[in-house]
Amino acid sequence: MKTALVLVDIQNDYFPGGKMELEGAESAGAAAGRLLAVAREAGWPVCHVQHVMTRPGAPFFLPDTDGVKIHASVAPKDGERIFVKHGPNSFQGTDLKAYLDGLGIERLVIAGMMTHMCVHAVTRAAFDFGYTCVVAHDACATRAVVWNGVEVPAAQVHAAFMGALAWIYAKMLTVDEIVEMRAQEAR
Repeated sequence: MKTALVLVDIQNDYFPGGKMELEGAESAGAAAGRLLAVAREAGWPVCHVQHVMTRPGAPFFLPDTDGVKIHASVAPKDGERIFVKHGPNSFQGTDLKAYLDGLGIERLVIAGMMTHMCVHAVTRAAFDFGYTCVVAHDACATRAVVWNGVEVPAAQVHAAFMGALAWIYAKMLTVDEIVEMRAQEAR
């Protein structure tokens, strides 16, 4: 099955010292870096998605800041496309779908940040577009959320959103399981 890797918003502002630090960003970034190495070795097209905030008063991912840059753990190489978006869905306002369709891609392996926002949005949209989706759940990170006076810890946010996606939208695998999947397919 023709596969592409989509790395969503793995950007400096989500890491320690950034303006919107996520829980587990460093371990998720390292896992995404391992996944990126697998994709490059396999010859999968790599799609880096970069969120740049354009709305007035946005607190992070501001244009022309260090925080908006793609993190060193998944630094793009020449020939790897960067898709700049301005909202949660990586397909909205970008040519990501046209690019993938032009390559005949059938399956997306997805990793990134934040689990409950942009990873969730791109996975659901990709499924709706007819792609088979695999999410590297250990190469994703999020943060605690507060709703209606209730604080939900990051681990529970991550589990709830991964569980919702696993229901129908995507297969949930670790990076190690994706490495094994790739090895089996190469045989």
